[in-house]
Amino acid sequence: MAVRDRVDDYRRRMRERGYRPVQVWLPDVRSERFAAEAGRQARLVARADRRSDEQEFIEAVSIPWDDA
Repeated sequence: MAVRDRVDDYRRRMRERGYRPVQVWLPDVRSERFAAEAGRQARLVARADRRSDEQEFIEAVSIPWDDA
């Protein structure tokens, strides 16, 4: 049996069981572009504790979960 026939048979059986195929596109974590963006975001996170004004604002306008 050819590979295409086996794949078609598998897909038919899965559909009979109530499944459907779904294709998901994800970032290629091996690419240089991904590594550069991950590095950029990591540097932003690392510097975040040095800049406390944003967190102070968030805490000022937030209410505790118990009070909601």
